[in-house]
Amino acid sequence: METFQKAVEHEFSAVNQLIVDRLQSDVGLVESIGHYIVEAGGKRLRPLVVLLSALANGYKETDHLKMAAVIEFIHTATLLHDDVVDVSNLRRGRETANAQWGNAPSVLVGDFIYSRAFQILVEIANLPIMSVMANATNVISEGEVQQMANAGNPEVTEDIYRQVIYRKTARLFEASAQVGACLAGTNEDNMIVYGKHLGMAFQIADDVLDYQGDIAVTGKNIGSDLAEGKMTLPLIYARDNSDSNSADMIRKAIGDKSAGEFSAILEVVNASGGLSYSRDRAIKEVERAKNALKEMPDSQYKNELLNLADFSISRVS
Repeated sequence: METFQKAVEHEFSAVNQLIVDRLQSDVGLVESIGHYIVEAGGKRLRPLVVLLSALANGYKETDHLKMAAVIEFIHTATLLHDDVVDVSNLRRGRETANAQWGNAPSVLVGDFIYSRAFQILVEIANLPIMSVMANATNVISEGEVQQMANAGNPEVTEDIYRQVIYRKTARLFEASAQVGACLAGTNEDNMIVYGKHLGMAFQIADDVLDYQGDIAVTGKNIGSDLAEGKMTLPLIYARDNSDSNSADMIRKAIGDKSAGEFSAILEVVNASGGLSYSRDRAIKEVERAKNALKEMPDSQYKNELLNLADFSISRVS
């Protein structure tokens, strides 16, 4: 991450300061929870995409700093809400906000951070960008509801899985890349494609880590997706490419939302080629993301966007 941040070192530092400044509130609990999750050690990938996209497209003003903060606030708000919905107690290697303060404060502070993002959007006063963000946040909400509705359903297909991860994860990456081009007044189409496939690759890699990672790397409990009844790509492939007994074991674990058979299911996922297949899908997403930048003029910022695409799957390579 230091390599990417170095390319936009001044801007990245300014965004981090802006995030801290805009978390200020007269209500102490708002600041406590807000700072707790924002300062939890996240990579700030989405704000980084905003900065690199804007600069790669020749943007010369300063609204990309505010826009990067907007993206991070929206992402942070979704994390607070997700952890409540998923009853998660670990994120980025430490207790979730809801584990520390409870569900109600986490949801309400998530609402505060979300609304603060739109206050900053009003300051930017760019109607096309406001439209991008309004549409993106609506799609993200649909994705979260769709994922919740699918929890415990062992018959989720790969097509449905891809719909969900596009909505809940890739759509914000897509918006991050798009608004950079929008600020610069350049063609947004290629950046939309880049952001979408970068986000898809990132989420597939994250789902692979649930079956091959460790807490020190992932910052979350291994097997948590299984315990939440989530049919992610490694599991979908294993279900469809294993013997009937193994497939039934997967279906039962998902239906029961139980990680009790995690070790046995991990063996099935490995034996079926589920992890290899998922890594290959992630690699193809990276290739699509990088291909979208072919016509962009060469620059340091374009190179870092290409490197960022490779980085998105480096954890599972």
